[in-house]
Amino acid sequence: MAAPVRNHVWVATETGILKGIDLVKKQAANYTEVSSLNRDQEVHVMCFGDPQESEVLLGCRDGIVRVFNTEKAKFTEFHECRGGEGVFRGLGVLDNALVTCVESGLLKVWKEGSNENVEVQVGPGVEKMRLCDAQRHKVGTGGKENDLKIWDLQRPEEPIFKAKNVRNDWLDLRVPVWIRDLDFIPESEKVVTCTSHHQIRVYDPCSPQRRPVLEVLFGEDPLTAVSIPPDGRSVVVGSSHGNMGVIDLRTGRLLNALKGNAGSVRAIQCHKSMPVVASCGLDRFMRVHSLNDRKLIHKVYLKSRLNCLLLTSRDKWEEEGLTPVEVEDVKEEDEVWNNMETVIDKSSSKKRKDGQDLRVEAASTKKGSKKKKTV
Repeated sequence: MAAPVRNHVWVATETGILKGIDLVKKQAANYTEVSSLNRDQEVHVMCFGDPQESEVLLGCRDGIVRVFNTEKAKFTEFHECRGGEGVFRGLGVLDNALVTCVESGLLKVWKEGSNENVEVQVGPGVEKMRLCDAQRHKVGTGGKENDLKIWDLQRPEEPIFKAKNVRNDWLDLRVPVWIRDLDFIPESEKVVTCTSHHQIRVYDPCSPQRRPVLEVLFGEDPLTAVSIPPDGRSVVVGSSHGNMGVIDLRTGRLLNALKGNAGSVRAIQCHKSMPVVASCGLDRFMRVHSLNDRKLIHKVYLKSRLNCLLLTSRDKWEEEGLTPVEVEDVKEEDEVWNNMETVIDKSSSKKRKDGQDLRVEAASTKKGSKKKKTV
């Protein structure tokens, strides 16, 4: 039997692979067999299944939620959560029930052993659904032309907060709405969103106004991911071009730029108690930055384009004395490519050879003609 897995970071890929990273031992392990993969297993959302973080839940393109048990080091459950159209845009756990939301706007609470599942239509074009960590029954949603809404799943008939778009721009044109990610500020009712129009907005449901109480522009590229550090005074954002920054939520000022990303940032998560933030994206690297001095403290190449990320809430990593990671029947993706035969384009090599012969002949002719002139 495999030993319990105590990785510090979990990432999921476009090809449906779950990978775990031990940052202390500098080890990365693959927990999905490559031979069984297909496009329908692409992971779009992931979350922990319990406060002890003994389960990692993966929401896949085919509408299946796969449960990986870290104690048994294998996938143990598969939940069919099909409904609505489009891929998963959010996944969470509420009182042992799964909460999912798909692109078409169907938010559903899947109660095991009951046919009375809660269904809420939050509007089309959803890009993100997230549960509030402090109040699990509170949910935020948003997307393309679907502004921020906050729902209470105990009373899901109407949203408890519905954002209002900002005023028209200086040309008196409507400002488009396109929320890509959102997060709840700890010990507060406020919510932070980031948009494809490089806007960072803060909403306060306790305020009489429904428009954002703060709006900041970051860079010129679409913002794709956001996360709040434990102090709640700043926000970490990432863009489609790999830029990451830390923004002060009180003044709107850029505090730090976190460098190193070379591709679109797909996921960001701040540690719940330590001043570190993990990120991953299309450049196939998982990175951990320090929020105190902006330094890149961990960088791991994982061979696949990365979609999702989970950072453990445990701290004092170096003092844990974790057991070595043991995984049965682990296969890396490179094995598939290494076993393939190399295909040589003979026509291209022939053209290249002929071209070289022509250049040699031309050089010889040129040299010969020069020699004739000197004679």
